[in-house]
Amino acid sequence: MTIGGSIALIIIGAILAYAVSYEFSGIDIRLVGVILMIGGLIGLVIGIVRIVSARRSVERRPPPAVREEHYYEDDYRRPY
Repeated sequence: MTIGGSIALIIIGAILAYAVSYEFSGIDIRLVGVILMIGGLIGLVIGIVRIVSARRSVERRPPPAVREEHYYEDDYRRPY
């Protein structure tokens, strides 16, 4: 689950838990909203942990040394 999907679950769950007053027989809408919010929070935490661990696993190596060589044409040593 991506971070965006987790945030969407949190938003949908909050809407169901706090803004919807419709009632189904046998289904508690507020409980469904709370479950969605908890699932979204767990997904958000897992997504953030994955991002942080992926950044740590990248090996930080210094750039390779560059060897510069310059060749000059020595005009003063050439016999004329």
